[in-house]
Amino acid sequence: MALSEAQIEKALLGGNYIKPDALKSAQQQAKARKSTTIEYLISENLVSRQVIGEAIASSLNTKFIDLSNFSFSPELVKFVPAKLAVELRFITVKNEQENVIVVSDDPQSSELLKQLPQLFPQKNIYVYYCLPDDLTNALEQYHQPLETRFSKIIAGKNRIAPEIIEEIITDALHFKTSDIHFEPRSKEVIVRFRVDGVLQEAGRIPKTHYENILNHIKVLSRLRIDEHFSAQDGSMSFIKGEIKVDLRISIIPTVEGEKIAIRVLSAYVQGLSLTDIGLSDIGLTVMNKEIKKPFGMILVAGPTGSGKTTTLYALLKLVNSPEVNVTTIEDPVEYKLEGINQIQINQLTNLTFAQGLKSIVRQDPDIILVGEIRDQETAEIAVNAALTGHLLLTTFHANDAATAVTRLLEMGIEPFLLASTLETVVAQRLVRKICTRCRIKVDIANQVTATNKILIDRYFNAATDSFYEGKGCEVCGHTGFNGRTAIFEIIRITPALEEKILDSPSSTEVWELARSEGSISLFDDGVQKVKEGITTLTELIRVAEPPSEELKAAIKQTKKKDAENQTV
Repeated sequence: MALSEAQIEKALLGGNYIKPDALKSAQQQAKARKSTTIEYLISENLVSRQVIGEAIASSLNTKFIDLSNFSFSPELVKFVPAKLAVELRFITVKNEQENVIVVSDDPQSSELLKQLPQLFPQKNIYVYYCLPDDLTNALEQYHQPLETRFSKIIAGKNRIAPEIIEEIITDALHFKTSDIHFEPRSKEVIVRFRVDGVLQEAGRIPKTHYENILNHIKVLSRLRIDEHFSAQDGSMSFIKGEIKVDLRISIIPTVEGEKIAIRVLSAYVQGLSLTDIGLSDIGLTVMNKEIKKPFGMILVAGPTGSGKTTTLYALLKLVNSPEVNVTTIEDPVEYKLEGINQIQINQLTNLTFAQGLKSIVRQDPDIILVGEIRDQETAEIAVNAALTGHLLLTTFHANDAATAVTRLLEMGIEPFLLASTLETVVAQRLVRKICTRCRIKVDIANQVTATNKILIDRYFNAATDSFYEGKGCEVCGHTGFNGRTAIFEIIRITPALEEKILDSPSSTEVWELARSEGSISLFDDGVQKVKEGITTLTELIRVAEPPSEELKAAIKQTKKKDAENQTV
């Protein structure tokens, strides 16, 4: 097991590589940036990777080898079986007639020290230390492309469909994929992974083998294998060793065949807190207060795939206790939470959101989570449930928090009922995070384009603010991004907003009043994350717009000019 961050910090202090006050300051800054202390020290060039490696190696009574710029010999790497190298987390860097040097992020591992003499009999074995990220990158030397592995499986002519599916899902988990797409074409099937919100091709399968793969997935998901012209939804579990992950399956017919989309339901979501998902200190204060109210409605708005359900689960964690009856109705139940009653929508038995919500109210709940408000009936029942002494959490499709309020009114909810029950509206989007492994500071002046100059002039100070970006490395697949976080817009329904809602206002009127009372827009929250080095301005512009109509118009005009110049 690699050293913990606390052990690494202790090694730095013990070797006088950093002063206690400097480390304390770094810990505070890292917490604000939602990164580890070590990542912060490296990104700010306060302590180099070399120094950290040498400090840890010294504490382990061994030497440090920097693998970040190491050139690996394929023959040397392949000498050790891939499975063994990955399981024991080591890689060979020198294998001579008498001496062997291997590196590991846990050079004192008893299992590693036991296995090495069997691999290199009658040789002097030296085990040196390397940084965990560098070792993970080095182990990529063993990673073959999917298509190479597909060819081997097909050539073996043995359990082709199950083995190909296993390889694809294993790769998807390795790359932290949220969705897997099987897209049939005339002669082959393209496999694509959505990583950090962006689709990328992972491999191609000969179409002659696709029917068996499709049928195998249908069987595992308990779907009809004789149905080829209707959409089907199901679920399955993938288990491999200690890994277990739930998968949500969607199959639809296309002109080239049936397309499969698999949502990977990562178990780590169950452990996320409000801090982990990206809420600022101000947002944390607001939501910690709102979730403890005895009744009312908390609404989370945003498009599909913006992390709304994750936010609701993080809120539920704060109030889930033996003294509270929490019941959810979802479609589907994506993550199973201990101590919570979760109900799955079932259209075949007429268990809809509306019908289920009616039944839940008779189950003596304290807190109700409704997966989504999709229609007027569900909205009306939800509002009445919140009005009659229940705390109700739900999601809603809307572009921003103010629009969510007006859309509920347009659905037919009486203004006086909505004003009485709605407590908080949260809107959110997901942005990609800069890879901390390859993040560098860049000059704002070098980032100015015709499109973003207006925003830079409005939101940033070239003398005091910094921009960051990822150079691209093996950890982030050379994209410069690794992982995602959310940007938020929170509107608390104050007495003034209650009065405004009674007049059936427009979304602009709602937002202007909310902003005057301290609400921060999605874009403004994103700007703060750009300044903190969490994401880039380009990424923020991709997912959110500035709240000012003047800025929107100006950006639209510059984009139009850019397009015209490119055409010319």
